[in-house]
Amino acid sequence: MSDPTFLRLTADGAPLRSEQDAMDAIADAWGREATWVVVPVSRLHPDFFALSTRVAGGIVQKFVNYRMGLVVLGDIAHHVAASNALRDFVRESNRGTQLWFLADETELAARFPA
Repeated sequence: MSDPTFLRLTADGAPLRSEQDAMDAIADAWGREATWVVVPVSRLHPDFFALSTRVAGGIVQKFVNYRMGLVVLGDIAHHVAASNALRDFVRESNRGTQLWFLADETELAARFPA
């Protein structure tokens, strides 16, 4: 994997809920020459974790289309425990190379060894 650069969204701020929110983050990342956007769980609207709303699908698709990596950083155990579909989505995403759900900075560092 090439040398990644990160745009880290702060924990405070408006939640990402729409494809336009994703595009805004992608544009910001491009402006900073970042290859990955790290989004704290607290910045994702609760609808993101209810797959039936299609919020996650719309947001993730924007990142895929623009070849920008996305990391959801933080504890999502309560969301995963409530949804088998989300658990499967997280598992499959973490096997890939563009969307990861990681619990903490240690897991993030393990994905990008120096």
